Amino acid sequence: MFETDSKRTPLLEFFESLGFNAEGNNGTGHIKIYNSVNDELHSLYEGVGMRDISNYGIFELRGNDVLDFIHRISTNSVKNLPKESAVCTIFTSEKGRIIDSTLLLNFEDHQVLISTPSNKMKVKSWIEKYVIMDDVKITNVNESFILLELLGPQAESFTAMIGGNAEREIEENQFKVISSDGMVFFLIKLKNEDGKYKFWILADVLNGKNIIKNFKDYNGPFDFNFIGTEAYELYRIEQGITSAPNELNGKFNPHETNLLNLVDFEKGCYIGQEVIARLDTYDKVQKKITGITIPEKLIEMPLLLYDEDSREVGVVTSLTYSEKIDKSIGLAMIRKNYLNDGTNLTAKSENGNSFQVTVHNLPFNR
Repeated sequence: MFETDSKRTPLLEFFESLGFNAEGNNGTGHIKIYNSVNDELHSLYEGVGMRDISNYGIFELRGNDVLDFIHRISTNSVKNLPKESAVCTIFTSEKGRIIDSTLLLNFEDHQVLISTPSNKMKVKSWIEKYVIMDDVKITNVNESFILLELLGPQAESFTAMIGGNAEREIEENQFKVISSDGMVFFLIKLKNEDGKYKFWILADVLNGKNIIKNFKDYNGPFDFNFIGTEAYELYRIEQGITSAPNELNGKFNPHETNLLNLVDFEKGCYIGQEVIARLDTYDKVQKKITGITIPEKLIEMPLLLYDEDSREVGVVTSLTYSEKIDKSIGLAMIRKNYLNDGTNLTAKSENGNSFQVTVHNLPFNR
């Protein structure tokens, strides 16, 4: 399932008016390919790509207790988050399993929480469940705002071109309001899984449309492309980026999904803290996310993994086809005794079909 298969974004009809073809029904929608998968992948690895991620959950949080409340129920330290700063934090269940991985922005007089698309209603319900006497009010503002992502090795230089001197003043995990060419938006500087900077643009719908139009008309030195779901899914799996609902769900914990950088082990109690701390202290983590390859092209999901003695040792969580190596590649949650690169396993579908699987270290080389 594609990460962006959740709801029609405020920009989707605008993209369609520009000549791009959207897919989906029943209120959902996405653009699989803007240009070509190879061109879009080239921009992700060599240039700069832009994704419409407006279907992520965008929530406005208001009240005097917001930072203290989120600090108490999520994994990272947010209580003293400075104005115009951002922090990633995970909501976990009492068993330490992932509700969602989110980004919190502090506007001082209010906060904005951004969740993954498929988990947004779960996050809202989770927060409302624990608000008792706290001065916290959460509102879904997806209809009023758009969210764009710029990533790739040229993202920082490209963003400097549109943000000017203001972009140069933004540190990692900070955001500022940008006014450029008659457009006004918030620019958020984050770090991607490969260690390079990526940028999120938060704007109202009108400014978002103007930004898209300017990007579509761009004809400069940067290798720029809009990025569809097909290219990004391949990139995501090649880079080992976990996604909801595939890996960020109630089956797995931050240890297993390599998200411990979003856990503050010094800050004290939060929901799920005892389980996560115990797994860390006593080295009790039994499985980890890793890469896999399958010779067959785009086989059915779900797939369970077995060793040579027919013992169940894992599950495939994400799968796509790589034209470059002419194999299906994926992410899988596998028991730690089977994580060595080159380990051979057997995948079985619900229909009883079997496939050869080879464990592959992350990230996949390109």
